[in-house]
Amino acid sequence: MSSLLIVEDDELLRDALSAQLAQAGHTVTPAADGAIAQALLETHRFDGVLLDLGLPKVSGMEVLHWIRLRLPALPVLVLTARDGVDDRVQGLNAGADDYLTKPFSMAELQARLGAMLRRARLPAFGGSLELVADSTRRLRVDATLPQAWLDDEAMELTQREWALLSLLSLLVTNAGQVVSREDVQEVWQSVPGDVVGVGSNALEVYIHRLRRKLGDSGLNIRNVRGLGYMLESGTP
Repeated sequence: MSSLLIVEDDELLRDALSAQLAQAGHTVTPAADGAIAQALLETHRFDGVLLDLGLPKVSGMEVLHWIRLRLPALPVLVLTARDGVDDRVQGLNAGADDYLTKPFSMAELQARLGAMLRRARLPAFGGSLELVADSTRRLRVDATLPQAWLDDEAMELTQREWALLSLLSLLVTNAGQVVSREDVQEVWQSVPGDVVGVGSNALEVYIHRLRRKLGDSGLNIRNVRGLGYMLESGTP
């Protein structure tokens, strides 16, 4: 089935969700707070996240924002006791794919989870982010595999360049719009491994390398002075 991360600080509910979803055939990894969730997301691949908002250490909303910056295609189902309309709107606007208020039935949870995971596998919903480069070529990115293709040809990337696929996913998601340098820098600094903590000059080097990899695809990563970066398409 699917690999799921359950982020819930209530131990009884966390254990019940883990047991029920494991019985349904999913591989389940539990996390008791937002900091543990972020650490797991940096080192493991998940097909979906069940996320409580009232978390210790790092709040659920912070985790959701963190996920959307680094793993924009990862589906997130928010679980919360906050049942106000404003709370639901805030969660959905922050990037939640679905929203379920406590208490809830396990049948409804599994139905919503299944629907969310099915949508996530469709390219239009981010199963692999896709951008038409010009009239003949397209770029597809799946940062969770990780893999990128120009048409059906896999892009050859070094180990360090693979780490930037989350950044390329962010740019594809916001194609034609400026992504702030702060958001780009935050993604860059969060990359696990020996690229962590390198300076902005190194970031520019890898942005340049990604530009070269895109080659004659009709796509370009433009540096918008003083603002950030924009992925431009040659398509009118």
